[in-house]
Amino acid sequence: MSLKKLKENTVLKGGTILDPVKRESYESNILIQEGFIEKIGDFDIPPSSEIIDCDGLIITHGFCDLHVHFREPGGEYKETLDTGSMSALAGGFTRVCVMPNTNPPLDSPEAIAFIQKRSHESPVHIHPIGAVTKMQNGKDITEMSLMYDSGAVAFSDDGIPIQDGLVMRNALEYSTMIGVPVINHAEDVCLRANGVMNEGSMSTHLGLTGNPDLAESAMVHRDLELAEFTNARLHVPHVSTAKAIGHIREMKKKYKNISAEVTPHHLFFNDDALKDYDTNLKVAPPIRTENDRKSLIKAVTDGTIDCIATDHAPHSIDEKETTFDLACFGMIGLESAFGAANMVLVEESGLKIIDLISLLTVNPRRIMGFNNDLLKVGRLAELVVIDPNYEWIFQADNIYSKSENSPFIALTLPLTLEAGLPCLFITSFCKNKTPKSKGMLSNPQEKTILEPDSFAISPSSLIFSCIQPGSPHRST
Repeated sequence: MSLKKLKENTVLKGGTILDPVKRESYESNILIQEGFIEKIGDFDIPPSSEIIDCDGLIITHGFCDLHVHFREPGGEYKETLDTGSMSALAGGFTRVCVMPNTNPPLDSPEAIAFIQKRSHESPVHIHPIGAVTKMQNGKDITEMSLMYDSGAVAFSDDGIPIQDGLVMRNALEYSTMIGVPVINHAEDVCLRANGVMNEGSMSTHLGLTGNPDLAESAMVHRDLELAEFTNARLHVPHVSTAKAIGHIREMKKKYKNISAEVTPHHLFFNDDALKDYDTNLKVAPPIRTENDRKSLIKAVTDGTIDCIATDHAPHSIDEKETTFDLACFGMIGLESAFGAANMVLVEESGLKIIDLISLLTVNPRRIMGFNNDLLKVGRLAELVVIDPNYEWIFQADNIYSKSENSPFIALTLPLTLEAGLPCLFITSFCKNKTPKSKGMLSNPQEKTILEPDSFAISPSSLIFSCIQPGSPHRST
């Protein structure tokens, strides 16, 4: 993968623009000047422009992931903000939100400011999620307002469920003052106990301690009730069970400040996949049954699930190459996310491609309050280009994370974003600039509108992502 600065003038020529906000697609050109979209349509190409032929390719928003672990500070042997950024780029993600379970955790304005400073050095936008409690102890609420002022976009004790209902209530009430979501790892620790995989026939067969679906659904139900009671914003991470889906679906009928995410690996695998004791499939919450997997797919298609997030969780070889009960929880997922999600949702379940794009772009940005209307003149060029005629086998060479704990290695992933020689990644570092133009579309009446719902594309490869780091954490 190559990474270079954009030339002052770069033209994406002849691509099919897929706009998930307006839900339309059309053939057009895009002129990028100094990292900003200058023109869309037909225009005279400026001299000395770099022209990228996008004939037969799709141009759309860069992906946004609300749930990643980049391990810095304290876990740099697994991942750093730099290697995590490259992993994100390799998967087409131009914007990520990092969880606070670092060492020390992101539980102070100073820690949040550290991530913000490092983000300005990154080729992707990195947004810190602050801890709900000090040292993630589950007891003492952090200085949420000050952390928000320093750049925190949400609050979570990630991986460590907020077991105390009063603490969760207080956190939700405080969050209403600043208008950001609270994200609670939805597992009742008493019910989860020492479970290392889903409790069921497969855990019995393998002789492994089970984690019942009730551990998740009970916590989700509690948090939903508290969110409604406090009139707060709640985001439910990595939903894995049919029971939890049922609770979310019912609450959304009467209370709208609820959002939920699902991971590609919970959509892709069921617990039968653990029969070989692959520790890369040891995740929290665990891979569930086929019935749960199908319920998650249905929840995506009917809108109960709002977005896809990877829960990218790097671990070293020695933390994974051990017995299943001792291995760390988590897998990496940025590079393989689009391919895995597409295979399940589009290829197998009939979801429209524009809806998959929305799950990765518009919806997560809306949840976090980021600007989600990117295909406009004057916007930062935060884009990805996709080749719809490429199929690949995901290999370790496609991984740009510092870790390689992925169960997707050696699997064929159609319509994926390949990170390898066929790919060109472009980033421009022109922080703190303001758009030179906020003009109208060039010849918007000449757009040839294609019906996005019928716009069928098959295997793909990410050609490049064009992004701008360092924008304010609260976009308008």
